[in-house]
Amino acid sequence: MIRSQTLSDSPDVLDLVVIGGGINGCGIARDAVGRGLSVLLAEQGDLAGATSSASTKLFHGGLRYLEYFEFRLVREALIEREVLLRAMPHIAWPMRFVLPYHKAMRFDAETPTSRLLGWVMPWMKGRRPAWLIRLGLFLYDNLGGRKILPGTEKLDLQHVPEGGPLKEIFRTAYEYSDCWVQDSRLVALNARDAAARGVEVLTRTKVTEARVEEGVWTVTLSNGRSVKARALVNAAGPWAGDVIKGVLHRNTKDHVRLVRGSHIVTAKLFDHEKAYFFQGKDGRIIFAIPYEQEFTLIGTTDAEHSDPDVKPRCSEQERDYLCAFASEYFKRPVSPDDVVWTYSGVRPLYDDGARSATAATRDYVLVLDTGAGAPVLNVFGGKITTYRRLAESALEKLGAHLPMSGDWTAGVPLPGGDFPVDGVADLIADLRARHLFLTAPWAKRLVRSYGTEAAALLQGAEHAADLGEDFGATLSAREVDWLIAKEWARSAEDILWRRTKLGLHLDAGQVALLEAYVSAHVTLT
Repeated sequence: MIRSQTLSDSPDVLDLVVIGGGINGCGIARDAVGRGLSVLLAEQGDLAGATSSASTKLFHGGLRYLEYFEFRLVREALIEREVLLRAMPHIAWPMRFVLPYHKAMRFDAETPTSRLLGWVMPWMKGRRPAWLIRLGLFLYDNLGGRKILPGTEKLDLQHVPEGGPLKEIFRTAYEYSDCWVQDSRLVALNARDAAARGVEVLTRTKVTEARVEEGVWTVTLSNGRSVKARALVNAAGPWAGDVIKGVLHRNTKDHVRLVRGSHIVTAKLFDHEKAYFFQGKDGRIIFAIPYEQEFTLIGTTDAEHSDPDVKPRCSEQERDYLCAFASEYFKRPVSPDDVVWTYSGVRPLYDDGARSATAATRDYVLVLDTGAGAPVLNVFGGKITTYRRLAESALEKLGAHLPMSGDWTAGVPLPGGDFPVDGVADLIADLRARHLFLTAPWAKRLVRSYGTEAAALLQGAEHAADLGEDFGATLSAREVDWLIAKEWARSAEDILWRRTKLGLHLDAGQVALLEAYVSAHVTLT
């Protein structure tokens, strides 16, 4: 029997349209095209313009999630740390975390672990004994089959530099491993690799309507274009619920819980390159992390956020909370006057009915809906650490509807990441040998942003003047042109706060010059 041809068989129909250019959307698009699918990605703003540029910038397993018995999530994230580290050693690197401990410390008694401990050992209610901390860190060291990162060590804070900035009550600490990542660059590099493999990436392009006709999605874009696709992925992050109702016209029992996380940045609070993990009485934890050479990053908070269209901002209450929390540990109190910048993002968590924002699951939930007559996969939650595994799981769910090849992304480097994990120093030295005008910090910043591609960015430059206009903080016209041409940068904000964090180093006059330059050159592309 000869099957009659349907609209779905047409070569003009894409396999997949991905809505959302955050880390989940870009990761799914990259994975899908590598499996042989035709893909278009539409992002209403800039890549990583919302949640994915407002993280704490860590590849980590989530040590505190062990208290909520989220062992699957923690194990997956711990395994992924090293997988990702090998694929992007330029924008991610190991970092040691110092967890100060004192036996009199008291904590939230409402976590599952605290409730269990209070039942078994009622005299310990509100406390975490040292053996419990050690047990958690033992699990953290071993759940993920750690190979690259060193394990936990106990520190005598009276005899190591890490104890210097802390109050004298803290005499013991535990030091463990996690990884730092440049979150916005991670998104941009996933998009670049996806585009190089055939994905059409459209920024500043909103999906305004999607309806099923003859078993195929007809997708209307804000640029006036219409495309057809066999399947959709809704990776719109905080706007996932709006897409389900307002764009797809679907009803669902699955909902997004919006949780705002705010961070503060202060002048440098300590001189070493390790981070601190601080535990609070309210069940929250915060990090204090070396940031951009001259600063310390402190965060994050958990607060309910009602509307994805309301731009998240660090409130005075959140700022003061973070200052007070850090001041419980540091000898020199951290005050609001020390804060030089704040940022805030909205986590689009899956609404699991948890009583508090802190207790809400950080695990991702993927819901496949075929009720409209063609498949759409709705993405809820997720951590930046597990984005690659989330993408694999998403494509597995779509596999019955879109014939494709198997998993492939593990160990495949992102652009510029094709060198060993321990090869950064050699890359910096080689770059300085080829371009004698580079200072050590300048060369390090370029390698940490572009990896092996830094050589291509600087090709032919014998003097700093060969790179064109200098906007300050080592940002040159050559680099700006690269970001416009290759990474979809369309404004000074895109460059200063997402492709780089040089906005911390430029003054208002320099920003204005950069904005004028970008505006003039974007019109030519």
